[in-house]
Amino acid sequence: MILTRYIMGWYPSKLIVVLTLVIFIGYMMIDAVVGGQILSAVADGDLSVIVGIVVTCVVTWVVSTLGYGVFHVYERYAWIPQLIVISILAGVAGPKFDLYGNPSAALSSHVVAGNRLSFFSLCLAAIITYAQGAADFFVYYPVETSRWKVFVSTMAGLVSSSTYALVIGVGLGSGVATNPDWSAAYQRGQGALLVEGLKPLGSFGSFCSVILALSLIGNMVPPTYASGIDFQALGRHWEKVPRIVWNTVALLIAMVCGIAGRGHLAEIFTNFLAIMGYWVSIWVAIVLEEHLVFRKWTRLGWDWESWNDRTRLPMGIAALVAFLVGWVGSILCMAQVWYVGPLAKLISEYGGDMGNYVGFAWAAIVYPPLRWVELRQFGR
Repeated sequence: MILTRYIMGWYPSKLIVVLTLVIFIGYMMIDAVVGGQILSAVADGDLSVIVGIVVTCVVTWVVSTLGYGVFHVYERYAWIPQLIVISILAGVAGPKFDLYGNPSAALSSHVVAGNRLSFFSLCLAAIITYAQGAADFFVYYPVETSRWKVFVSTMAGLVSSSTYALVIGVGLGSGVATNPDWSAAYQRGQGALLVEGLKPLGSFGSFCSVILALSLIGNMVPPTYASGIDFQALGRHWEKVPRIVWNTVALLIAMVCGIAGRGHLAEIFTNFLAIMGYWVSIWVAIVLEEHLVFRKWTRLGWDWESWNDRTRLPMGIAALVAFLVGWVGSILCMAQVWYVGPLAKLISEYGGDMGNYVGFAWAAIVYPPLRWVELRQFGR
């Protein structure tokens, strides 16, 4: 998030930091709740969801607070048992996937197109939020690391892992509509549905379910670690507090919210986090143009020594205005459970979520001329 100071300026960058913390803590809460649901379902209700949430959060805290070295080693190997168990889940639950049913048969082509666009946008929103924490991890790489290797490894990791999990999720979702046992399990939570999918394996299925619950820790560790750095990016007083303290605060917030809202808040927050992808898309557009046009093409360069000197950082007026304009475009074109924008309704009565793309485009159009004026006026 320190990088954001070079684009948004000293004060506007704090808004981006707060939004990033909302994303990180929100996903931590959702993962903790699902992990708690899995552990509770495995124990057949003898272990409460609350205890499961606490166990998940405690293990996450241990890994994330030991530092980047331990965190990196954990993430390097944690995906292996996850991949094995998810593959087992696909093999066991696969026969119950409704692969040939067509729930959209009675819908018009416009509604189907809008629904598909909205689903793709939802998937994108979940993946693109990694952009906010990427710099917190890549900063530890040697300066001579190939930029292409970083790009390819990041894209390959995000696309392959997300695609596999999403496909399995779609299969489970199709089975919920046709399988009464799956439907009943889903009513208890997403975690219970995963356990139900592995139920034919008996005790081994329960073991695999525990692995799935623990695998969610791998998803919680990165945002927990990065949230500590982001809290410090809020200002000079905040940066004096050790990262481990902020990690603990972020995880406690996620745990308390998860426990308090394990019944409904997690589902509500899932819908809310879908719109968080909008501002990340807008932010990415501004960052790309700042780097490619103003820092690289005009040879303005990056003064990395000024990261904590607001008198040498950009004013941030151009970025803030472009950010807000992008948000206007996103709101007009969003299609969510609780609101469908007027432009999104042009696709169908249910809309089609175009918020990510229109927000990106509007910000990208507005930012260059505003930034040029800002540079001419203030020189930074």
